[in-house]
Amino acid sequence: MGGAYAGWRGHVIVCGLHGVGLRIVELLNASGVPAVVIDDHPDLRLARNLIGWGIPHIAGSSRSPETLAEAGLAGAGAVICAQEDDLRTLETALLTRELRADVRVVVQLSNPAVGRALSRIAVSVLDVAGLSAPSIVEACLRTGVQEIRLAAERFAAARTVAPSSATLRELYGALAPIAVRPGDGGDVVLCPGRDHRVAAGDGVTLIGTPDELRVAGVTGPHQPQRAVGTRSSRRSPSGPGSRPSRPVRAVAYLRHLVVSLLNAVDRRLVIALFALFAVVIGSTMILRLAYRLGGQHIPLLDAAYFTVETVTTVGYGDFSFRNQSPWLMGGAILLMLLGALFVAVFFAMLTNMLVSRRIEESLGRRRITGLRGHVLVIGLGAVGMQAASRLVAAGSDVVVVEKNDGNRHLSQARALGVPVVIADATLPETLESVSLASASAVAVLTSDDLANLETGLAVRDQLGARWEHTPVVLRMFDPQLARSVRHNFGFRNVRSTAALAAPWFVGAALGLDILNTFYVGDEPLLVARLKVTRGGGLDGLAMRDLDARTRILAISRTFGQGYLEHPPRRGTRLRAGDEAYLIGPYEELLAVLRRDRPTPGLRPPRSPDSSVASSE
Repeated sequence: MGGAYAGWRGHVIVCGLHGVGLRIVELLNASGVPAVVIDDHPDLRLARNLIGWGIPHIAGSSRSPETLAEAGLAGAGAVICAQEDDLRTLETALLTRELRADVRVVVQLSNPAVGRALSRIAVSVLDVAGLSAPSIVEACLRTGVQEIRLAAERFAAARTVAPSSATLRELYGALAPIAVRPGDGGDVVLCPGRDHRVAAGDGVTLIGTPDELRVAGVTGPHQPQRAVGTRSSRRSPSGPGSRPSRPVRAVAYLRHLVVSLLNAVDRRLVIALFALFAVVIGSTMILRLAYRLGGQHIPLLDAAYFTVETVTTVGYGDFSFRNQSPWLMGGAILLMLLGALFVAVFFAMLTNMLVSRRIEESLGRRRITGLRGHVLVIGLGAVGMQAASRLVAAGSDVVVVEKNDGNRHLSQARALGVPVVIADATLPETLESVSLASASAVAVLTSDDLANLETGLAVRDQLGARWEHTPVVLRMFDPQLARSVRHNFGFRNVRSTAALAAPWFVGAALGLDILNTFYVGDEPLLVARLKVTRGGGLDGLAMRDLDARTRILAISRTFGQGYLEHPPRRGTRLRAGDEAYLIGPYEELLAVLRRDRPTPGLRPPRSPDSSVASSE
């Protein structure tokens, strides 16, 4: 079988243009890597981008051998399956592996069981939600620390503030500086040298082992500040690590419980309870003054006991109205009738309130009361569910707002003990019902950019003066829109899930193993592992000859079991077989990869008739 691109070599076939697919193609094009797109549901708006980039688009099914052959599977370097449907992705991956066993196959899958099965047949499985959630969680919790594993060792990227004007070497010794963010709002400096001079108040991001960070006096891993009264570990406002005394926490918990119950109580229940207490108190006083036993007035406690015994119709036989005056016996009859009535009404209303609350919880229509310091997650898609799970695992209280009552993740969220409110988060009433005013952070993570922007603006309006101090994380698909929203509307934490996840797919397709992603200001940085090719451009290269915006954090040497050189010196040279752990912007890391392993084949010139279905 042949095709329009059967003669191509070393190109990447991208199956699926929606979601992260378009960003993958954009990165491939920007990096000069030839690509062919297969999409059986073409979107004209997305197809226009392909035409502008000069990338061919085949409007066919990737589950067809003929379509894959037409896209040049025989000479392709990799196939990326970025369809949003797991079943189509599975079919494409299995067919690709059957047709060509040696090609790299990278797939997007959210089902972990299917992903594990594909991994056994040498298919790289990535989950967009899982890749982007850590950055969202870190922005919500403001820990300033993100864990990174290099080989078998634990490292951390930590943000701190320069205490004085000095060089990075003077302040932090041998710690690897990753970025410097000037305190005056200037441009972020990526991968600066240790002799780079910083001013007091500049933000500095460094990478090292936990012990190295601790010795250098850099803020180590800590839990976010938590409010007293939540269900997990509490922290007082006095600072991280401090805990209020047990009595203070008990009183705070009781206060929040009382407030929650008062907010939940129906007004009619309060009236019934008030009437019951009025009857009990009035009857107790009458019995204390009028009831005689053996010629003596009974004590107040006995009067209260006799009243409750009569109202609840228990009748132990301790007291009796048989020998009392007629008016007191008549009052006893009235007390029995009123008491039975008010007790029945009270318990009926209490049962109704409890059942109604349970139904509201099941339908997601309750109010969140008595909770402080929680993280509000809006949107329970794959990304929202991943973020909520990681926040719960980190010990945070989470409240979810979801508009669709048929969302497939509802049972999973409730199994985690996360309250879910089914409502429109753009409405002020909804934000008030989930205690936005006392939330520690908000993550707006629906799959619609416009809905996210509208919700984010509504959150900003409701926060008022707390806007500057409460992290609001906004999910945006389009990276350009994300930048515009950040600069024009003042959102500091705008995350494009496509921009975060796409480098992982491209890296896996080209042989670059991405390990971690995190933000420094507006710039996403990637940590990657690269095995040095014998005779390649990195074989024998010294550290000082690398690009200024790329840093090698550590080198795993081929000799010596478990030997990890950290940090490598400027004169250290790479050797074939070494595993280098790099950090930098995606474009720079890909340039290092291409320097080590030049991509075989160039995109051939396209004839006018070779754009098969690209504009259809």
